[in-house]
Amino acid sequence: MLMRAKSSKAATGADSALRVDTFLTLAASRLCQPAQERTGALRFGIDLGTATIVLTAIDEAGAPVYWNFVRERVVRDGVVVDFQGAVRAVAQLKQMSEAALGQTIDEAATAHPPAVPLSDCRACAYVLQQAGIECRNLMDEVTAANALLRVQNGAVIDVGGGSTGVGVFADGELRTLSDRAGGGHHLDLILAGALRIPVEEAEVHKREQGAGVLAVLRPGIERIAASVQLQCANVCPGMVHLAGGALQISGAETIIENYLGWKVRNYQHAELITPFGIAVN
Repeated sequence: MLMRAKSSKAATGADSALRVDTFLTLAASRLCQPAQERTGALRFGIDLGTATIVLTAIDEAGAPVYWNFVRERVVRDGVVVDFQGAVRAVAQLKQMSEAALGQTIDEAATAHPPAVPLSDCRACAYVLQQAGIECRNLMDEVTAANALLRVQNGAVIDVGGGSTGVGVFADGELRTLSDRAGGGHHLDLILAGALRIPVEEAEVHKREQGAGVLAVLRPGIERIAASVQLQCANVCPGMVHLAGGALQISGAETIIENYLGWKVRNYQHAELITPFGIAVN
């Protein structure tokens, strides 16, 4: 009976991974290309990231319909540091998305890193409101990511540009939630220093040729792993699920796994997990 139970659990985990992979593959194809077939009303999410601001749409059945983004640095470590710049970026995304979808976007959900003070969380909602979008829901990024991943037992790691958020789930309930500074921007700084190029160029180089500079980035990736370990109180939470775009570098998940000694699951197009999870939630 025990062996059968373990086999069933493994099958469930494989089915869940396949579901997420299928969703993300389809979602990636919807960049500026709306799905022609949609079920019911659309739901929208807006992710105010450190490097990019993303707008996503799903239909009533939960299928990905559309997404678009603009690269802006108006948010730092989850805090809106350029309010008017953020409003302009969201308004631009709203206008482009409405034209592509052929409908108005009146409301959307958004998210913030777990450790951001309440006043800064509210600023995210105010950005949407000033851009002409009613904020229907405001949540932390780990909860948003897990709305798509549906992890029952394990850790959801949202590695953003400025920080790394960790949520530990047991029996489907969020048991601990935390966030520490350190993410993709810090990897950009390491690479910029090593290659003697501007930080903006380093970010592009990391994104497009990350595997070629993995050795240079290893200390920074291990620092993120150490942050995850600390936020999990040095106790293996089960499978570690990586979300966010900062670690979309071939081989990064192996460095994390070897450092932690825990099983790690990475996803292709993991940068879309939180943005679409915001729309799902």
